[in-house]
Amino acid sequence: MKFIAYYRVSTRKQGNSGLGLDAQRAAVATMLDAPLLAEFTEVESGRDNDRPQLKAAMDYASLTGATLLVAKLDRLSRNAAFLNQLMDSQVPIRFADMPFADRFMIGIMAQVAQWEAEQISKRTKEALAAAKAKGTKLGGDRGNIAAIAARGRAASARKRSEATQTRAALVMPHIDAARAAGCVSLREIAAYLNARHITTARGGVWYAASVAKLVSSD
Repeated sequence: MKFIAYYRVSTRKQGNSGLGLDAQRAAVATMLDAPLLAEFTEVESGRDNDRPQLKAAMDYASLTGATLLVAKLDRLSRNAAFLNQLMDSQVPIRFADMPFADRFMIGIMAQVAQWEAEQISKRTKEALAAAKAKGTKLGGDRGNIAAIAARGRAASARKRSEATQTRAALVMPHIDAARAAGCVSLREIAAYLNARHITTARGGVWYAASVAKLVSSD
């Protein structure tokens, strides 16, 4: 398994001195059976969700198929909504102090918000049912079923296109870095990406053809 470490300290003084950082590194080290692919350190309050280093860590984990490794849950966040967003990113997350938890603890916190949404939905349905029972006309033109299906297919196609564009945006800086490092051919660029554990969108290795396809779609 491949790991990328994310550390967070609350103040710049802690970041400069290593106070708290050394303990996080020691905790992360207990989970490792191979060298880390990369380490990212944030100097930011846990209440602030603007985390450039966390975004960079998540992006790199997505590119390499690695798991994000954090010393403790509170080093990631105490905000349930923010944790839910991280869970939705599909990047695996593990905590050194809870090695068998994986996404479980994140899921528990996210479920609170989901439960509230379900309660709102339930009350809305009950209110609509009561209104319908009183003879109130609900909604308007539901549209043609074929048109609805067509819109669904179009939305699905847009989603796939957006995912492709997002992936290309993440990989292109690494392709630019490969060119800057002297890689001229598509095969050399593919070798550069593979050497850095960056995978294709399907989790495979790069070939000249796959690099050419991504570059042409950019």
